[in-house]
Amino acid sequence: MKTRSSVWLAIPLALAVSCKNKTSTDSAPARTVFFDKSGMDTTVKPGDNFFLYANGKWMKNTEIPASQTGWGSFYTLYDDNQKNLHQILEDLSSHSNPDGSNEQKVADYYTSGMDTVSIEKLGSDPLKPIFAQIDAVKDYKGLIALSADGFKTGDGFLFGFAVAPDDKISTKNAAQFGQSGLTLPNRDYYFKTDSASVKIRAEFVKYATKLFTLAGVDAATAAKNADAVLKLETEIAKSHSTPVELRDPVKNYNKFAVADFQKQVPDIDLKDVLNRLGAKTDTILVGQPKYYVALDGLLKSQPIDAWKTEMKFGELNGSAPYLSKAFRDARFEFWGKTMSGQKVPKPRWKSMVSSVDNGLGELLGQVYVEKYFTPDAKKRMLDLVNNLQAVYKDRIEKNPWMSAETKKKAEEKLAAFTKKIGYPDKWKKYDDVTINKATYFANQQSIAKHDYKEMINKLSKPVDRTEWGMTPPTVNAYYNPSFNEIVFPAGILQFPFFDKDADDAINYGAIGAVIGHEMTHGFDDQGAQYDKDGNLKNWWTADDNKKFKERVQVVVKQYDAYTVLNGLHVNGSLTTGENMADIGGIAIAYQAFKNTPQGKGDTKIDGLTPDQRFFLSFAQVWRLKDRDETMRMRISSDPHSPEMYRVNGPLSNMEAFYKAFDVKPGDKLYRPEAERVAVW
Repeated sequence: MKTRSSVWLAIPLALAVSCKNKTSTDSAPARTVFFDKSGMDTTVKPGDNFFLYANGKWMKNTEIPASQTGWGSFYTLYDDNQKNLHQILEDLSSHSNPDGSNEQKVADYYTSGMDTVSIEKLGSDPLKPIFAQIDAVKDYKGLIALSADGFKTGDGFLFGFAVAPDDKISTKNAAQFGQSGLTLPNRDYYFKTDSASVKIRAEFVKYATKLFTLAGVDAATAAKNADAVLKLETEIAKSHSTPVELRDPVKNYNKFAVADFQKQVPDIDLKDVLNRLGAKTDTILVGQPKYYVALDGLLKSQPIDAWKTEMKFGELNGSAPYLSKAFRDARFEFWGKTMSGQKVPKPRWKSMVSSVDNGLGELLGQVYVEKYFTPDAKKRMLDLVNNLQAVYKDRIEKNPWMSAETKKKAEEKLAAFTKKIGYPDKWKKYDDVTINKATYFANQQSIAKHDYKEMINKLSKPVDRTEWGMTPPTVNAYYNPSFNEIVFPAGILQFPFFDKDADDAINYGAIGAVIGHEMTHGFDDQGAQYDKDGNLKNWWTADDNKKFKERVQVVVKQYDAYTVLNGLHVNGSLTTGENMADIGGIAIAYQAFKNTPQGKGDTKIDGLTPDQRFFLSFAQVWRLKDRDETMRMRISSDPHSPEMYRVNGPLSNMEAFYKAFDVKPGDKLYRPEAERVAVW
């Protein structure tokens, strides 16, 4: 299964009720200052480290709030959005809403999560029914059956199952299976021997021990259970593909007739599994077959009690946010403190805003766009997208290393982009979701049932390309190769990324680079393997494909050389797609900016030329700092490079940047012309 390529690996925000003509109710005065000169550090030469030149004082003087894992542009906008959503939820919860209405569901779900007194009384009682089912399992066949049955109620186990477009037939939904079974972010966490990794595994065992203890298991047995969990997951991890291996869409596309794959996993009754999942199909896609082959053996070689213990731990870990405070605190100690460096938990209302966002994404979001996203903002954004698309076409036509045949295919793909801005044209319905303001855990179960039903029903229907993968308030954007679409939720279309009153240098340097970034994902090392209709299909000539791959390796080499945390290297192979999107995005945005009256002129604002203002706007967007723990986790798992290199990396390849800030040979960012990346 492929993943969408986003501009930032953010914690998704979400919301949604119905859309009429929208008018902003925001009475805040119009912004007049669009670049923060006070955050610059002009003692740093722009040609040595432009990120610090643009943001150095801010980086030195800013402390990450105790409840955050990092701070900066994305975080502050996300935080502002949460406050807006909080106000919406408080308003909806302050009066009576008709039973079964969208407003009632949103308001009562929020209220149920804020009712910590009722949640506290229940403790771990909500898990007793599933624990009883696990206890009743006698052998691995019973475990498989329970695991498959559990997907319908959000308790699925063993299988990484989803229904999504077939990579090679993008109009058809397919039953897809990917690797699963691990709690830690990826396989490397189970095998690395550095001190940080060893500490994480030790804390993981403590965390599991705590959860079992809270569930009523005696201390000695809880510790034994925790050790068993780590031991079993380590065995499972041996079969997992690495994050870099997962980026190859061809190697991760494996279509089987169910009867044929059954021969590789003789002890997993696939027909029965699919029947329990409600998936009527005789063909499946298996992303990582070696995981399932290994699982087939592990189900028999590992003690059934170990599997049952692992299943219980999965329930405890996944359900902890919806249980009493002791469970939430235990989860925070591991996932918040140990893994991310967070000092204190976020306020309860923020957790619940996120929960409503994640659970009822296209109910509350409708209220959000009604209040905070205006038609003129959408029109200005569409104009920007169209301008960059025209520039991209021009750049493809003038590309010096591509043949006319490949250029034609690339231009056809570019022209076929679907552009989604702000919010969906068609909202999802939640008619089968039952919400009661006194039953938070049960509400979550109802939503989980709805989500699975919505997903499994796609299997018998054509792909719906009107669907969105992010909710309107999300501070992010993405490219989806199967839909060949670029998507910009309303949440990111705010300052510092976009302001309808800002000059073009600011908007093109910020949201323009984001637009160019998402467009370039259609032509990065992954996206370039999909055609204009979203199918995994080679549309390149052999010679052009060879030249393309050679240029991709230049990107990999450049980013492999970057380090953080006293020598921890960026993984150029893991971050290739995002790096290519960053490099292409800013280049395309700059060319589009030069077509504007401001871009053609030389009038200074705040003492800055138009070009300087453009590049500083770009750098200001990536004004972010992470806790060391978060950065360490990102280097291991995140396909995005650290922010300093999202600025310095692309700009070191741009002649226009060199001219704007007089960058010369000998400056640290200077790269000889022959070594500069030139793909798109």
